[in-house]
Amino acid sequence: MDINIDKHLYNKGVLMKQELAQLFKALSDANRLTILERLVKGETCACTLMDGIEITQPTMSYHLKMLSDLNLTTTKKDGTWKKHYVDFDKIDDMISYLEALKAMKGSCNL
Repeated sequence: MDINIDKHLYNKGVLMKQELAQLFKALSDANRLTILERLVKGETCACTLMDGIEITQPTMSYHLKMLSDLNLTTTKKDGTWKKHYVDFDKIDDMISYLEALKAMKGSCNL
C-alpha cells in the first residue's frame, strides 16, 4: 500500500510539514519537555514550573514564549498571575503525523 503522507495529513486536517517541524523542534529541548510534562498535569504559573528545574526565570520565560508562540501552550490571566496550559490539539496533530509516518512502514517502492 502506497501512502502519500501529505495527502493523508491534509485529509485529516493536520498541520503541514513546516509547522510540524517547528513543533518537533520545540520539543527537542529537555527543559521544554519537562515544562510540557508538568503542564499536561494541569495549568500553573511559571513560578511553580520552576520548582525543581535548574534554570533562571528569564530562561523559563524564553521556553514558555517558544511553546506559546507555536501554540503548544496558551495562557490566561488569573488576577495578577499568568496561568499556562497545554493546547492538546497541537499534540494531537503531532501524534497524527507520527501515526501516518508509521503507517508508511514497508510502503516504499523505490
